[in-house]
Amino acid sequence: MKYCSICGGNTSRKVPDGDNRERAICDDCNTVHYQNPLIVVGCVVESEGKVLLCRRSIEPRYGYWTIPAGFMELGETMAGGAARETLEEACAKVEISHQFASVDVPGAGQVHIFFCGKLRGDFGAGQESLETRLFREDEIPWDDLAFHSGRFALQKYFEDRGQNNGVHFHELRRSDS
Repeated sequence: MKYCSICGGNTSRKVPDGDNRERAICDDCNTVHYQNPLIVVGCVVESEGKVLLCRRSIEPRYGYWTIPAGFMELGETMAGGAARETLEEACAKVEISHQFASVDVPGAGQVHIFFCGKLRGDFGAGQESLETRLFREDEIPWDDLAFHSGRFALQKYFEDRGQNNGVHFHELRRSDS
């Protein structure tokens, strides 16, 4: 960050009083600008023993399969964000049941939170998807999954068989991203 979003002044990187790390601080108004991780929310959508995946029509990872997921918006809950992303990417309404996986992705400045959900009605390809499809566990295109966090979520989902066995935590190292 080169310029202050409050007054437009230049910023410098320094450690604020009482803090323990460098932050962007405005040289004019002294506003401290914190940069915090972004939250990605997603849903493993189940229907009759199969899970719903989307084939991406956008970068990164164009053409690869993924769990419906995306950045959480201000003013929504994590579960609400997961349901919204599922509607946007897979044209699918879901009933969210529980959170089951959390993946820290410090290299990208993100935290990925996954929920389980039941499909309620039809589905299709949203604007960010080339196609959507229901897969049995033995049909999952494991080598063509877009993101390591989605792979982790699917593995834990099938280990739990969709039951609420608590939240599984994982941290992706830079070599995994």
